[in-house]
This record gives sequence, structure tokens and C-alpha cells, in this order.
Amino acid sequence: MNLNSEPHRRVRRQGPVTLRGNQIPATTTDQRLLDRRGPADWVHTDPWRVMRIQAEFVEGFGLLAELGPAVSIFGSARTRRDAPEYLIAEQVACGLVKAGYAIITGGGPGIMEAANKGAVEGGGVSVGLGIELPTEMGLNDYVEVGLEFRYFFVRKTVFIKYSQAFVVLPGGFGTMDELFEALTLVATGKITKFPIVLVGRAYWAGLLSWLENTMLAHANIGPVEFGLLSLADDAEEVVEIIRSAHAGLSLDDPAPETLVLPGDIGLGS
Repeated sequence: MNLNSEPHRRVRRQGPVTLRGNQIPATTTDQRLLDRRGPADWVHTDPWRVMRIQAEFVEGFGLLAELGPAVSIFGSARTRRDAPEYLIAEQVACGLVKAGYAIITGGGPGIMEAANKGAVEGGGVSVGLGIELPTEMGLNDYVEVGLEFRYFFVRKTVFIKYSQAFVVLPGGFGTMDELFEALTLVATGKITKFPIVLVGRAYWAGLLSWLENTMLAHANIGPVEFGLLSLADDAEEVVEIIRSAHAGLSLDDPAPETLVLPGDIGLGS
């Protein structure tokens, strides 16, 4: 059927969109924008969500654009303040800020609070990138630069974009998600290679054994991917791994071409 042969058929063009017949709305876009009457369902539509997502990227990028070299620290929100891991996270963050890095965390309690506390006590920059969750209430008291996100994937993009290293302490599903997100992006070349340090050899031993004896043994990853992980048990080790990886490189460059990691020569190094 040739639509051009039907002069009675109405056509409306809205930018790149063409509408005909019954698909043409009864009112114009401007009319609907300026009319304050009617339901507010439109704020929950997918096109409006796209705008909210875009706004979160703009806010995150704008907030951290001048942050400088930074390290993201991950771990359980359930870690108690009297737990050994809490103290280690505090010491790691304090050591890293004294080495010239800002600290970025998820802004919540537990390991995140400890790292933000260590950054403040070390005289450095303490950043918290929170997430809207029913089980967590706002940013911890040690966050000095903070932003709360609605969308996990926007938050993870900001973590990746502004970090020169990841430090992963004992944690649960969220920590594992952040760990494997970083590993996947580095292994596939989507981001520049940077240090990924697991803190607590005993805690991570089971996972590493499975990765080596199952995943690596089945050739689903290679030795290079397995070597992306470094191990440490105390704060001094963590700081040294990251400093050595960045040795000779300008920390002001957020995307160095190559990094030589201790993990490249085996997890035991």
C-alpha cells in the first residue's frame, strides 16, 4: 500500500520519529509539558529513567573530575568495628593517602566506613559513592565527598573511571560483584590494567584454589588472567604492591599505557 496515495492519512513528525493515523497523540509535546493537570505517571516511564541515568553520570563525573589519583576499597558492610578486618581497612586507607592517593568506597558501614575513617585520619581525601538500598541508611560519617546513586551500573562506572587500583577486603556478594567486574574489564582490555589486591590470604584461599584448579584447569581463563590478582595480609603489603605497580608512572595520568604488577609473576609474590 502506498501511503502517499492517501492524502487523508495524517502524519506527525517529532524529531526523528514519524507517527501516522491512530498513533498520533491528541496533544502536542509542548501542551503536555505545560499542562500541570493529569497523572504523574510519566516520571516513571523508561524515557524519563534515561534522563535520570544521564544525570547520575553527569553528577558523578562532575564531582570527581579533579579528584586525582585514587584507590577504591571494597569489603563487607557487615564488618564490626572491633573486627581485625576493620582495623586493616583503616590502616590500608591511611597508608594509601600518605602515598598520595584519594580513597573511594561505597560510602556505607563496615569496611567502607573503616576505609573512609583511615583516609580522614591520614589527612587525605575520603570519597563515598553510595547506593539507594532498603537495608543501608545514607553515607557514613567519614565521607567528605559523597554522592548517592540510584543505579548500580552508573555507580560501578564511576568507581572504575576514577580509580588507579582496587583493594578488596573480605566481603559478600556485593564485594564479589565489584571484584569480578574489575577483573572482567581488565582481562578483556576494556580498561587499562591496574592493581587488584585481595587482602587476607586465608579468606580468599578457597576462591583462589577454585579459580586455579577448576576455572584455569578447564582453560576458561589463562595464566595471564589468573595473574591479575595480587595478595596481601597487611597494610604495608597493599601500599607497596600499588606503589610498585605505579613506579615510574605519573599518578596524574588516569590511563597509563601499561602497568607491571606483582600479580604478573604469580599470586605468591
